[in-house]
Amino acid sequence: MSYEELGLKVGLEIHRQLDTRHKLFCKCGTSPPAQENPRLKIVRYLRETQSELGEVDQAARFESKRMRRIVYEYDPASACLVELDEEPPHPINAEAVRIALTVALMIRARPVDEIHVMRKIVIDGSNTSGFQRTCTIALGGEVVVDGQPIPIQTITLEEDAARIVRAEAEEVFYDLSRLGIPLIEVSTGPVLYTPAMAARAAEAIGRILRATRGVKRGLGTVRQDLNISIRGSGLMEVKGVQELELIPRVIEYETRRLKHLRDLVERLRERCVRPEAVEAQPIVDLTDAFRESGSRVIRRKISEGGVVLGVRLPGFAGLLRGEGDVRLGRELSEYAKAWGGVEGIFHSDELPGYGIGEDEVGETRRLLGAGDSDAFVLVAGREARAREALEAVRMRAAQACTHIPDETRAALPDGTTVYMRPRPGSARMYPETDIPPFRVSPELLAEIERNLPPPLEKVAEELVKRFRLSNQLAWELIDTEMVEEFERVVGLGVAPSVVASLLTEGLKQLKREGHKIENISPNHIYDYFRLVSLGVTAKESALQVLAEIARDPSLTAEQAVDRLGLRAPPIEEVNSFIEELVSSVPPGERKSATGRLMGELMRRYRGRVDGGLLNKLLMERLRAQ
Repeated sequence: MSYEELGLKVGLEIHRQLDTRHKLFCKCGTSPPAQENPRLKIVRYLRETQSELGEVDQAARFESKRMRRIVYEYDPASACLVELDEEPPHPINAEAVRIALTVALMIRARPVDEIHVMRKIVIDGSNTSGFQRTCTIALGGEVVVDGQPIPIQTITLEEDAARIVRAEAEEVFYDLSRLGIPLIEVSTGPVLYTPAMAARAAEAIGRILRATRGVKRGLGTVRQDLNISIRGSGLMEVKGVQELELIPRVIEYETRRLKHLRDLVERLRERCVRPEAVEAQPIVDLTDAFRESGSRVIRRKISEGGVVLGVRLPGFAGLLRGEGDVRLGRELSEYAKAWGGVEGIFHSDELPGYGIGEDEVGETRRLLGAGDSDAFVLVAGREARAREALEAVRMRAAQACTHIPDETRAALPDGTTVYMRPRPGSARMYPETDIPPFRVSPELLAEIERNLPPPLEKVAEELVKRFRLSNQLAWELIDTEMVEEFERVVGLGVAPSVVASLLTEGLKQLKREGHKIENISPNHIYDYFRLVSLGVTAKESALQVLAEIARDPSLTAEQAVDRLGLRAPPIEEVNSFIEELVSSVPPGERKSATGRLMGELMRRYRGRVDGGLLNKLLMERLRAQ
């Protein structure tokens, strides 16, 4: 694809949790609660309300129509009455403000004179109050990528949302421990024109955030949202891109998807299909025609008291298919699932199939009045939900005749995306009257500027100089956010190159092998190297021990060493075995047998005794002859 010809535009919103002692608007801590702590529950329902002008935000209306029961689980040690929306928020966390202002000055943005907190309507359940508190910290600034300045629009500070535990059609569960953790957001202008450029800009912003040493690390602490459009399309806000490597894949997928949908608009215009004709189509009950269906899904739904409903899409024949994962049928299915909470749809371009035979297809066409140029969509389920789903399908099909609507979508681990809800309107924010403004004084800015952290380029130079690492290894430590762990472990007296290699390539290898490296904490790594420095085990056991911890994170490093049988034997035992090996070789042949003797030692003690120590003990014994 030619991104220039398609008119691709991408803007970034980089979110990062701040590593503060307290949450943004209360004194609760920001560290994860202990697993064994008791969990309490509360239940809420959230509904949309009109603004002072009588308007209702379309995203809020979408969530309200679903009428899901929201269950909040929380640990009283990590969530208080502020998170439960039973107590007014406290003044804004000054520590979080300082970190955000540090970022602003590092990218030459213009801090505001006073920070005013706003409420942003969010009723998907991720905030108990029905809104998220957010505030603008600075405007403008830039990051430089490959010599090109990328303009920054805003730097904001907001409370992180609750973490979703699981979601069902009528009920959704959230964990409140994350709600209220300070979250910085850095937003670029829509000036990124290729997937690779967007990825490099995200990396540059991420490096600036890491340079502050004021951000949290680990799974779930970083979220990257992408605003994507092509010429003639609506704006797609793709949420939750966790991995930097996924950014180009998500953009490439969205570009292909939008191009396919744009081409469909043109084809429907050529067929003279009008949105009014689609909107006028009735939803028809087809249950009787499918009571003896060969489809197990449909029979199950009917047996559960459900119905089969269908709608005709005039002029859509052959257009619901696509190529691979990009097709209009998938779009319609996503809308049906999101709006109606159904499992999916059947459409005429894929039938007969899925147990639905030719006779049922013919009867469906007759009952819907569908001709050869028409398509149709079926939904099986509880009547109210099936009807909601087909109304959403009909709405989206009508839109396909004229335009590609704005959407909020979720990024999936394979780089594709899925529809979540309509994009919110532009007027969903209003002042937070419970929190006083925070004055950003010239004195505060001057103090922060005097203490700005060094750029990461300087950090890399220092790592190379102090620890004699290669430039590549130094940057790998920086990009994997392992500099602090590295410096802490090297303080034990372990060789810097050994530590750096394990923290970078070693952990990558474990991840490639399928181990959950997020289970390996910095303390696990430190304690393991402490055992190495004390001679309890050998550095060669590192991957085995950490793999065992990844499987069972409740283990200490010493317990993992013992479970694997990797504890070093007494030095007397090692020397005794060396004496036995050397004595078994005639004196005149011992020098030439050094390699073979060393191999025997490694086979016996690999992972338990350091190879360098074994070689030293062997050579001392040979020299003593």
